Amino acid sequence: MTPRRRWSTDEILDAAAALLRTTDAESFSVRKLAQTLGTDSSSLYRHFRSKTELLRAVADRVLLAAVDDYRPEGDWKQRITALALRVRGAFGQQPQLAAVWGRYVSSGTGSRLVMEEILQALQLAGLPDEQVPAHYHRLAVLLSALVASDAGISAVDPAEREQGMELFRVAVLGADPDRFPTLAHFARDVRPLGTDRPGAFEDILAAHLAHIEAALPGTGREG
Repeated sequence: MTPRRRWSTDEILDAAAALLRTTDAESFSVRKLAQTLGTDSSSLYRHFRSKTELLRAVADRVLLAAVDDYRPEGDWKQRITALALRVRGAFGQQPQLAAVWGRYVSSGTGSRLVMEEILQALQLAGLPDEQVPAHYHRLAVLLSALVASDAGISAVDPAEREQGMELFRVAVLGADPDRFPTLAHFARDVRPLGTDRPGAFEDILAAHLAHIEAALPGTGREG
């Protein structure tokens, strides 16, 4: 009887990432992954104790890809913006994992590298050390939410997206002006959520960084 092949951790993660390109994180299972690899689930549990741990590891690889060859340049706001755009782009290639990153705590190397860069940038901004962790946390929550939202829309099937856009146009342009007077007034200018996602991402991030900047010592708005 031919013994089953022993899969390395990296090979398992490669296979998991490939499978997650065709299914979402909720539908993903260790059993399905084992079937893909031609092995049994127990062999995978020798590498990862649970589905959650496996998903965290795959998501952390996305973060590693985001910081690959990254070199900090510019002031603290430019550094955070550049990193955020790299993270956004990396999860755009694997949108099913964006929600995993925001939902579960990660302690992998990719996560630590992202944390280190953001914390360094905030310290470089001139924030007192006691304020850096709180600002980091708020920024991390914002980034994970923006990335997950952006990736969620990009993962929608093009036909479903177009159907949703048409429904949006009908609902908004056809809004009853008596019941929805303000909506009817702005109907031709209101855009659906899937429109200009990159611009919205950068604007929201810039507004938050401006909020942090306003809290720096010497601005008169510390706290």
